[in-house]
Amino acid sequence: MDGLELRQGYRPGLIGALTRLHAEYYHHAWGFDHSFEAQVASQLAEFVERFQPGRDVLLSAWRGPELAGALAVDHAAGEPGLRLRWFIVDRPWRGGGLGPALLERAVRLALEPGPARVYLYTFRGLEAAKALYTRAGFYLAKEHALHQWGASIIEQLYETRPPGQP
Repeated sequence: MDGLELRQGYRPGLIGALTRLHAEYYHHAWGFDHSFEAQVASQLAEFVERFQPGRDVLLSAWRGPELAGALAVDHAAGEPGLRLRWFIVDRPWRGGGLGPALLERAVRLALEPGPARVYLYTFRGLEAAKALYTRAGFYLAKEHALHQWGASIIEQLYETRPPGQP
Protein backbone atom coordinates (compact mmCIF):
# COMPACT_ATOMS: atom_id res chain seq x y z
CA MET A 1 0.00 0.00 0.00
CA ASP A 2 3.05 2.23 -0.19
CA GLY A 3 2.45 5.32 -2.24
CA LEU A 4 -1.33 5.29 -1.80
CA GLU A 5 -3.34 8.19 -0.44
CA LEU A 6 -6.48 7.04 1.39
CA ARG A 7 -9.26 9.62 1.19
CA GLN A 8 -12.61 9.86 2.87
CA GLY A 9 -15.42 11.60 1.03
CA TYR A 10 -15.76 12.86 -2.52
CA ARG A 11 -12.84 13.77 -4.76
CA PRO A 12 -13.29 15.19 -8.29
CA GLY A 13 -13.20 12.38 -10.82
CA LEU A 14 -14.21 9.69 -8.32
CA ILE A 15 -17.57 8.85 -9.93
CA GLY A 16 -16.00 8.32 -13.36
CA ALA A 17 -12.94 6.47 -12.08
CA LEU A 18 -14.93 4.14 -9.84
CA THR A 19 -17.47 3.44 -12.56
CA ARG A 20 -14.64 2.66 -15.02
CA LEU A 21 -12.99 0.19 -12.63
CA HIS A 22 -16.28 -1.65 -12.16
CA ALA A 23 -17.26 -1.60 -15.82
CA GLU A 24 -13.90 -2.87 -17.06
CA TYR A 25 -13.46 -5.57 -14.44
CA TYR A 26 -16.98 -7.00 -14.60
CA HIS A 27 -17.12 -6.85 -18.40
CA HIS A 28 -13.81 -8.68 -18.88
CA ALA A 29 -14.13 -11.14 -16.00
CA TRP A 30 -17.88 -11.84 -16.08
CA GLY A 31 -19.22 -10.61 -19.42
CA PHE A 32 -21.48 -7.91 -17.96
CA ASP A 33 -22.93 -5.58 -20.58
CA HIS A 34 -23.45 -1.81 -20.77
CA SER A 35 -26.44 -1.95 -18.40
CA PHE A 36 -24.08 -2.77 -15.52
CA GLU A 37 -21.92 0.29 -16.17
CA ALA A 38 -25.02 2.48 -16.52
CA GLN A 39 -26.41 1.18 -13.21
CA VAL A 40 -23.14 1.73 -11.36
CA ALA A 41 -22.80 5.25 -12.78
CA SER A 42 -26.36 6.32 -12.01
CA GLN A 43 -26.54 4.81 -8.52
CA LEU A 44 -23.08 6.07 -7.56
CA ALA A 45 -23.91 9.58 -8.80
CA GLU A 46 -27.15 9.53 -6.82
CA PHE A 47 -25.24 8.41 -3.70
CA VAL A 48 -22.67 11.19 -4.08
CA GLU A 49 -25.47 13.77 -4.49
CA ARG A 50 -27.05 12.81 -1.16
CA PHE A 51 -23.80 11.90 0.62
CA GLN A 52 -23.67 13.15 4.22
CA PRO A 53 -20.34 13.06 6.07
CA GLY A 54 -20.81 11.48 9.46
CA ARG A 55 -23.66 9.34 8.14
CA ASP A 56 -22.32 7.82 4.94
CA VAL A 57 -18.83 6.52 4.25
CA LEU A 58 -16.94 6.92 0.98
CA LEU A 59 -13.34 5.72 1.00
CA SER A 60 -10.98 5.77 -1.93
CA ALA A 61 -7.31 4.99 -2.38
CA TRP A 62 -5.32 6.92 -4.98
CA ARG A 63 -1.86 6.90 -6.42
CA GLY A 64 -1.64 10.31 -7.98
CA PRO A 65 -4.60 10.65 -10.35
CA GLU A 66 -5.21 6.87 -10.55
CA LEU A 67 -7.86 5.19 -8.41
CA ALA A 68 -6.48 2.03 -6.77
CA GLY A 69 -9.65 1.01 -4.92
CA ALA A 70 -12.77 2.22 -3.19
CA LEU A 71 -15.68 1.27 -0.96
CA ALA A 72 -18.82 3.05 0.23
CA VAL A 73 -21.27 2.53 3.06
CA ASP A 74 -24.73 3.79 2.20
CA HIS A 75 -27.03 4.55 5.15
CA ALA A 76 -30.03 5.31 2.94
CA ALA A 77 -30.02 2.34 0.58
CA GLY A 78 -33.66 1.42 1.14
CA GLU A 79 -33.28 -1.57 3.47
CA PRO A 80 -32.76 -1.63 7.24
CA GLY A 81 -29.10 -1.27 8.06
CA LEU A 82 -25.97 -0.06 6.36
CA ARG A 83 -25.17 -1.24 2.84
CA LEU A 84 -21.61 -1.77 1.63
CA ARG A 85 -21.37 -0.78 -2.03
CA TRP A 86 -18.94 -0.31 -4.91
CA PHE A 87 -16.10 -2.25 -3.28
CA ILE A 88 -13.31 -2.82 -5.76
CA VAL A 89 -9.53 -2.89 -5.87
CA ASP A 90 -7.77 -2.39 -9.20
CA ARG A 91 -5.71 -5.35 -10.41
CA PRO A 92 -2.22 -3.92 -9.67
CA TRP A 93 -3.19 -3.39 -6.02
CA ARG A 94 -4.86 -6.75 -5.32
CA GLY A 95 -3.16 -9.00 -2.79
CA GLY A 96 -1.32 -6.19 -1.03
CA GLY A 97 -3.75 -5.54 1.80
CA LEU A 98 -5.73 -2.66 0.30
CA GLY A 99 -9.02 -4.58 0.16
CA PRO A 100 -8.97 -5.69 3.80
CA ALA A 101 -7.84 -2.20 4.89
CA LEU A 102 -10.72 -0.51 3.04
CA LEU A 103 -13.27 -3.01 4.36
CA GLU A 104 -12.11 -2.79 7.98
CA ARG A 105 -11.98 1.00 7.96
CA ALA A 106 -15.35 1.39 6.23
CA VAL A 107 -17.13 -0.93 8.66
CA ARG A 108 -15.46 0.74 11.64
CA LEU A 109 -16.48 4.22 10.43
CA ALA A 110 -19.99 3.07 9.59
CA LEU A 111 -20.52 1.62 13.04
CA GLU A 112 -19.13 4.59 15.00
CA PRO A 113 -22.64 5.92 15.74
CA GLY A 114 -23.59 2.51 17.21
CA PRO A 115 -24.31 -1.11 16.35
CA ALA A 116 -26.27 -1.82 13.18
CA ARG A 117 -26.85 -4.49 10.60
CA VAL A 118 -24.33 -4.19 7.76
CA TYR A 119 -25.12 -5.96 4.49
CA LEU A 120 -23.98 -6.21 0.90
CA TYR A 121 -25.02 -7.82 -2.35
CA THR A 122 -22.57 -9.76 -4.47
CA PHE A 123 -22.71 -12.90 -6.57
CA ARG A 124 -21.35 -16.41 -6.49
CA GLY A 125 -17.87 -16.80 -7.93
CA LEU A 126 -16.10 -13.84 -6.34
CA GLU A 127 -14.07 -16.05 -4.03
CA ALA A 128 -11.46 -13.49 -2.93
CA ALA A 129 -14.21 -11.06 -1.95
CA LYS A 130 -16.13 -13.81 -0.16
CA ALA A 131 -13.03 -14.60 1.90
CA LEU A 132 -12.69 -10.93 2.90
CA TYR A 133 -16.34 -10.72 3.89
CA THR A 134 -16.31 -13.87 6.01
CA ARG A 135 -13.08 -12.80 7.77
CA ALA A 136 -14.77 -9.48 8.54
CA GLY A 137 -17.73 -11.23 10.19
CA PHE A 138 -20.24 -11.44 7.34
CA TYR A 139 -22.22 -14.58 6.58
CA LEU A 140 -24.23 -15.68 3.55
CA ALA A 141 -27.87 -14.89 4.43
CA LYS A 142 -29.52 -15.88 1.14
CA GLU A 143 -28.98 -16.31 -2.56
CA HIS A 144 -31.03 -16.67 -5.72
CA ALA A 145 -30.52 -17.01 -9.45
CA LEU A 146 -31.24 -14.12 -11.78
CA HIS A 147 -30.39 -12.78 -15.20
CA GLN A 148 -29.17 -9.20 -15.30
CA TRP A 149 -26.42 -7.16 -16.93
CA GLY A 150 -26.47 -9.59 -19.85
CA ALA A 151 -25.40 -12.55 -17.67
CA SER A 152 -26.87 -15.24 -15.46
CA ILE A 153 -25.64 -15.03 -11.88
CA ILE A 154 -26.42 -16.31 -8.41
CA GLU A 155 -26.94 -13.13 -6.42
CA GLN A 156 -25.93 -13.37 -2.77
CA LEU A 157 -26.81 -11.32 0.28
CA TYR A 158 -24.11 -11.19 2.96
CA GLU A 159 -24.76 -9.53 6.28
CA THR A 160 -23.38 -9.17 9.75
CA ARG A 161 -25.18 -10.74 12.67
CA PRO A 162 -27.67 -8.42 14.35
CA PRO A 163 -26.29 -6.71 17.45
CA GLY A 164 -26.36 -9.03 20.47
CA GLN A 165 -26.38 -12.28 18.46
CA PRO A 166 -23.38 -14.62 18.28
